Amino acid sequence: MSQANETTASVVTEFFIVGFPGLQPKFYSLIGALLFIIYIAVITGNSLIVVLFVIERSLHKPMYIIMLSLSLSDIGFCTVALPKLISRYWFNDGYIGFYICLFQRQLIHFFGTLNSLIMMTMAIDRYLAICYPLRYPVLMTNRTMRLLIGFSWVTAMIAPTISLMQTVKLPFCGPNMIAHCFCDGSSINQLACADITVTSLNAYAVAMFVLLAPFSFIIFSYLSILVSVLRIANAQGRMKAFSTCATQLTIITIYYVPRFVVYSSTNIPNAQMNSSIRIALVMFYSLLPPVMNPFIYCIRIKEIRQFFIKWSVINRTSLK
Repeated sequence: MSQANETTASVVTEFFIVGFPGLQPKFYSLIGALLFIIYIAVITGNSLIVVLFVIERSLHKPMYIIMLSLSLSDIGFCTVALPKLISRYWFNDGYIGFYICLFQRQLIHFFGTLNSLIMMTMAIDRYLAICYPLRYPVLMTNRTMRLLIGFSWVTAMIAPTISLMQTVKLPFCGPNMIAHCFCDGSSINQLACADITVTSLNAYAVAMFVLLAPFSFIIFSYLSILVSVLRIANAQGRMKAFSTCATQLTIITIYYVPRFVVYSSTNIPNAQMNSSIRIALVMFYSLLPPVMNPFIYCIRIKEIRQFFIKWSVINRTSLK
């Protein structure tokens, strides 16, 4: 039996990225163009955050270290996920090598885990800033934030690697059509020529831990922030604190809620979701935050607005 498995497992040497199931070929060019625009927007907007952090010393603060890390993660995720999908719709080139697909799967889940940990770090930062404002400069230094972010980047690789080790043990003898926009664990496992019940349950447990552990602390942090804000006598101070957290809570909601729905529908019996809706939700929570983040932060954060104002004044002066 093992010899047969080894033989059949070597049959599949590449997968085909289906993308959006049921999409008519006449819309391929349009979807490819839309995805290309999204990719350019993500790269441009998040690269701007990176460049601003490098050239503007006043931004070298804990909150901006978080933004830098989030921008790098968003650039990494979209660079891993979108070019192949764009190629699939523009050039009908949906084939991807077996091991390249596994590598893409690893990075997709790595950046997903990393974003979850970065959002938890962001919640920690806001919790300390609002609940312990006098001690915040001591508790959250640049060095402390760099350690937290470094810890996130390192530990984010653990959960995807555990799931990957289970996937590579599965035999793949066909079919090879991945009903998704990129290689992800669930879609690949479903193509295995073996019983994947245990593998799927283990992957689901790991995914829920990765999501629920940070999410639980995020909920605790923002509930504590809410209590602290309501104790502020000054109405203007309350509005400022709410405004500071509102943007982050919006992004967190977009990131977590659809993800819970997708993961649960995939692994809970009698809760199966239409594949087109599931893929649409995945693309929604995967692509909307990377597009929104740089523009929201550039507009709402005072130091970044001041930088653009200063840069604009210098340019106007130099042109006179």
